[in-house]
Amino acid sequence: MLVVSHLHYGIAMSDQPSIPAPSYHGAQKFLFSTGIECSYPTITVNGKRVRVDEMEKCCHYTHWREDFKLVKELGVDALRYGPPLYRTHVGPGKYDWSFADETFAELKKMNVIPIVDLCHFGVPDWIGDFQNADWPYYFAEYARAFATRFPWVQFYTPVNEVYVAATASAQRGLWNEQLQSDEAFVRALKHLCMANLLAMNAIYDLRHDAVFVQSESSEYYHPSEPKSIDKANFLNEKRFLPLDLIYGYPINAMMYEYLLDRGMTREEYHWFAQHQSHSTCIMGNDYYVTNEHLVHPNGSTTDAGEIFGYYVITHQYYERYHLPVMHTETNFREPGSVGWLWKEWANVHRLRQDGVPIVGFTWYSLTDQMDWDTMLTRMDGHVDVLGLYDLDRKIHPVGEAFKKLISQWKEILPLEALHPRNRNQ
Repeated sequence: MLVVSHLHYGIAMSDQPSIPAPSYHGAQKFLFSTGIECSYPTITVNGKRVRVDEMEKCCHYTHWREDFKLVKELGVDALRYGPPLYRTHVGPGKYDWSFADETFAELKKMNVIPIVDLCHFGVPDWIGDFQNADWPYYFAEYARAFATRFPWVQFYTPVNEVYVAATASAQRGLWNEQLQSDEAFVRALKHLCMANLLAMNAIYDLRHDAVFVQSESSEYYHPSEPKSIDKANFLNEKRFLPLDLIYGYPINAMMYEYLLDRGMTREEYHWFAQHQSHSTCIMGNDYYVTNEHLVHPNGSTTDAGEIFGYYVITHQYYERYHLPVMHTETNFREPGSVGWLWKEWANVHRLRQDGVPIVGFTWYSLTDQMDWDTMLTRMDGHVDVLGLYDLDRKIHPVGEAFKKLISQWKEILPLEALHPRNRNQ
């Protein structure tokens, strides 16, 4: 068994007034959703470590009430949203709930279903980074504290985009620990997946009807020439590692050797099978035009653009895990956002017609974002025009198109029942 020291702390109960919780109608309603971009990795600027907080840069802390009103105006059911982990989990057993208390009380009052994003690309300063082996256990305590304080919340994304977080932080050297090695990647991957599972189990202990929407990047690697085939095949197995570990899928020999050769022990690998959750899971598949890659003979990759698209790649993930699916992120920079919206929706609709139990669709995010053109590695103040609204909270054409799409399709989609997953299936 993997042994990491951890402690348990007392949790303060919420003193929020009693408000009826948002209803999901027996977990059978197709969910149209958007999200508040809440990335908060650390980067290095002029030799100093600084925090990139997208909610701050996009003025959500100032305009959150207005943002929630815009969510209601769109007609969406759900909002991917969470308090900033680094501001909320201020120390071992210590939490600052001031912002979460205000915002979640308002979401509850407005009958907006939150899909709670507990960790989005960063950890508190006192933790350090994703290389810290104690963090998964502290994170589980944070998840339990959140679920205790907000017992009406049903939907969670414990750790957002594990593959992206581990790759950017530990293999590409962009965020947080800023390392560039397979060993660092495997260590980050291990801790992120452990944190995800421990948080799921902590929340499930308090609420057996919790639903976990694992928002994960849907990747595909195309060989640029015959010499690249083996490298592409390796990466196309590697992309599945986060969900394989989180869902207890038996990985192949090539990936098992990769994990063990880069520092994971046999006991650590078996830990994941021993800590599987019996909770209800939705596999969230994120897809952008940058999710497909060309693999070159030297092992480098470049963007391939949309070749297979959401339908083909999501079908690959579904055939592997056989879980209900939600399209949990997409967007497109202007011009072209409206066309991209309808293309992604056509892919979702075709998947449903072909028998894939897809239960939701998301345009991410509500407003334009900042500095994603450099993967958040620079503080240029560059506005990425890819939201439903601009940063002055004026609606974009894609926002009008999304509102129309929701009004046309919301009442006629067939329902999909969700059931707790059986890890032995």
